[in-house]
Amino acid sequence: MGTPSIKRNKLAAPTTKPKASRRRRVSAEPAVLAHNALTRYQAAFHEWEAVVGYSPRTIAAQHHAIERFIAWADERSLNRPQDITRPILERYQRHIYHYRKANGQPLTVSAQLGLILPLQAWFKWLTKQNHILYNPAADLDLPTRPKALPKGLLSVGQVEGVLNSCDTGTPEGLRLRAMLEVLYSTGIRRFELAGLKLFDVDIERGALMVRQGKGSKDRLVPLGERACAWVDKYLREVRVELATSVDEHILFLTDDGQGYDPGALGDLVKRQLLAAGVQYPGACHLFRVACATHMLENGADIRFIQSLLGHAKLDTTQIYTQVSLAKLKEVHRATHPARLHRSSRPAGQDAGPVPGAAPDTEVARHRFLAELQREGDESASASGTPLPKAKPA
Repeated sequence: MGTPSIKRNKLAAPTTKPKASRRRRVSAEPAVLAHNALTRYQAAFHEWEAVVGYSPRTIAAQHHAIERFIAWADERSLNRPQDITRPILERYQRHIYHYRKANGQPLTVSAQLGLILPLQAWFKWLTKQNHILYNPAADLDLPTRPKALPKGLLSVGQVEGVLNSCDTGTPEGLRLRAMLEVLYSTGIRRFELAGLKLFDVDIERGALMVRQGKGSKDRLVPLGERACAWVDKYLREVRVELATSVDEHILFLTDDGQGYDPGALGDLVKRQLLAAGVQYPGACHLFRVACATHMLENGADIRFIQSLLGHAKLDTTQIYTQVSLAKLKEVHRATHPARLHRSSRPAGQDAGPVPGAAPDTEVARHRFLAELQREGDESASASGTPLPKAKPA
């Protein structure tokens, strides 16, 4: 029997409580800030970015960060670019540092940088356009991004458990299984998954075209046989029921026949992870980390990993993709003195070269995991954390 027809707007109740609706990421409505001259300079800056080819996603992220600053400045009667000095920016930087989220936690370093770096770009443009005489943000002392390891690394068994927990007997579960299979098979980012179109998937060749990924770059990545099978099943049994008369050819559709918002996509995946008993922070990015790590453990080549993840520089990829846990364990078993079974080699005899040994392998692995964690933090900070209306310091 085929999959039952999907019922629009009648999704089954989630097994866990969904997140509350996303709050706005600015501390004041745009209309409230219209009187502030800084808003007009902001609009001109974003127009220039669009003209010279900045991606809409980058412009949107910078827009929210600058709008937050303007709201903060407006509360202190700062209305012109000439009013902003380095001490003012340092004061705003302290405000961000001391800010606490609803759960009492501070903003991560990546989130703080996500609010400060757009200001540096904005004031650099203001200086080049001769709107101000000097750049007050040029010499700001920024926090150092920590080399933190991912807080959660899914094992192969955990990934399979999450995939198998999808109720593929329902249209919703079949759609979710197809999306998770694509995430795990290709390691693409959540906004790249949300932007996939029908013509981007070649099931016959087992290929997926990611258009306008990070850095506004396209890339062609392989799509595994199992992922192809689930996507094909979704197309035949679910998407045909979701498509509307105005079909924009988006691959994965919501129950209203529209494309997914990346934030809503993350919430959906997070609920499924919790339902499968996975408590790690993060959602879609966990599958990206798992994809790269599991392939590395099976000996994937560094240049393939670079192409798969969409990294621009090989030098960056080369640092953290040249080693896998399996090789480290092989080296550890062969060299560490605290072994359960010792060889009968006579004392003093050279053990010979260790299979798979490489210099600084553990450091390289840590850098690899740290880079993926940094990328995940950037993805989270791109969606923003709302700052409430602040009291003047």
